[in-house]
Amino acid sequence: MPVFFFFTQYERRRSMIDSLSLKLAEGLKKHVPDHKASIPVLKRGLDVILNTVGILVMSLGISLITGNTREVVIILLSFGLLRQLSGGFHLQSNVGCILLSSFLFTSLSFLQPGQAITVALTCISIVLVLFFAPSGITGYTRIRPKYYPALRISSAVLVASNLFILSPVVAVSFFAQSLTLIHRIGGESRHG
Repeated sequence: MPVFFFFTQYERRRSMIDSLSLKLAEGLKKHVPDHKASIPVLKRGLDVILNTVGILVMSLGISLITGNTREVVIILLSFGLLRQLSGGFHLQSNVGCILLSSFLFTSLSFLQPGQAITVALTCISIVLVLFFAPSGITGYTRIRPKYYPALRISSAVLVASNLFILSPVVAVSFFAQSLTLIHRIGGESRHG
């Protein structure tokens, strides 16, 4: 029974976020009817904003309790920056994304590998990015496929910068993000 209750509550929360973004999109369209963006396009943009705010609030809120705020801020910035360049796996549920991301960022904030592991994780992340980035960005970006190789190289350069910084927190963050890329070799397309 508790498992059923959890999933019922989970679906209700997902519906609340979806309905909130839909209501906001409809309200925007009502106040600016001549805007060229459709309600579904506005809703998608608002979904992204609500997800991001939810992840930030939950992760930072938990970090205040755990005392790992500095680490969580570094993880949020490094993970987010690499994700913008490289893409990655997307969950279908807004609430699932918020909960999983917040859990991941909180968990990563407790990891403090030594220098050898930091270098190893960074090198593995570079290889993963070179093989799999960009991943999962079709339909989420307006970047044309001919620029995908530039995204791949930019992602690898960003990750490689940690070989100079040698931050254990950045290493685990980049490694976690690099794992979300894995689905097929060569990223979205080999064109360009």
